Amino acid sequence: MIIERVIANRHDLPDTELASLHEEKVALPSSELVKRVQRVTTDHGREIGIRLATPGDLRDGDILFRDESSMIVVSVLPTDVLVIAPRSIREMGVVAHSLGNRHLQAQFFDGASDYRADVMVVQYDHTVEDYLQHMHVPYSRQERVMPVPFRHAEHTH
Repeated sequence: MIIERVIANRHDLPDTELASLHEEKVALPSSELVKRVQRVTTDHGREIGIRLATPGDLRDGDILFRDESSMIVVSVLPTDVLVIAPRSIREMGVVAHSLGNRHLQAQFFDGASDYRADVMVVQYDHTVEDYLQHMHVPYSRQERVMPVPFRHAEHTH
């Protein structure tokens, strides 16, 4: 089976509809969400090919296949991240500038998010953790399913 488009996202379906469907999952690390062409295996051992015709990243809950009784859904694996919670705008600026110089991708969330605070989230890196400890910046290391994948920053000098 070759998948060429995402049908919908399971998070947008009503619970009553989800209850009537058998869910087969394709577990992917965040780094694989950016690939438009790949071969994957479901948790039931079914091999499928993904060849997305339109640009865009896969997301947690994307439905790749659906019939009357079942569906195949993307399940994003948690990513090892540092959740950084600076105490002031100045501290945030210093941290963001320092991490920007390392070309490290960051995602930002506010108090309305699952984090319930204004935070910056980066992929785990021991040198960043050492920097945060040295600068006494509040942070925690967590395993999180990220809403969008981290991308490698393209850069030239």
